[in-house]
Amino acid sequence: MSVKLILTDIEGTTSSISFVKDVLFPYAAEHLPAFIKAHQQDDTVRQLLADTAELAAQEGNNISAADMDAVSAVLLQWIAEDKKATPLKTLQGMIWKAGYENGDYKAHMYADAVDYLQQWHAAGLPLYVYSSGSVAAQKLFFGYSEAGNLLPLFSGHFDTQVGGKREAQSYQNILQALQKTHDINAADVLFLSDIEEELDAAKQAGMQTCWLIRDAEIPQNPAHNAVSSFADIIL
Repeated sequence: MSVKLILTDIEGTTSSISFVKDVLFPYAAEHLPAFIKAHQQDDTVRQLLADTAELAAQEGNNISAADMDAVSAVLLQWIAEDKKATPLKTLQGMIWKAGYENGDYKAHMYADAVDYLQQWHAAGLPLYVYSSGSVAAQKLFFGYSEAGNLLPLFSGHFDTQVGGKREAQSYQNILQALQKTHDINAADVLFLSDIEEELDAAKQAGMQTCWLIRDAEIPQNPAHNAVSSFADIIL
């Protein structure tokens, strides 16, 4: 394949799902109620609480953004459901920042992902991230990884502000943003993910795709080029 730019997912692709599920999510859930109460007068947090109430109302749960207990209950439920809600992801990122800075944990990285991201960067291949986690959370993740500060490897980050990861339009939006600084077409971009539906959407948008299947056997005749390690990705 001919690739001019790589766009990668994080959870399950560069890093283990268990770190997010077993470390980050519980940490956010434990600290969220106190965090929003302590910061409810901050402009950014106040807007996120309003956005949470608005989304909850769309789901038939009418709450007041000023009711910290009700907002906390909704957000904690969303954490339990792993809901891809932008206000939740943004708040999680703000909470995780304190955890990273306090040294409470470091982000897990697969060794093969680190090796090849470094090689691709050294070869001049632009690397970008697209994750359901907020851009701020992504930067913390790579900035405080077990392999050290990996942020310099990446040219940019995208989150659900561009759209859901299983929607083709999201990848078209990313491509439009990338084309402002890179002379590329959709077919020049390789998207890496462990989720088939995300790859389906990227492929529909014209991108090349590679399916990371780390903890299961690769199926026969997969819909996307499938590998078990970054070492098996052929550019």
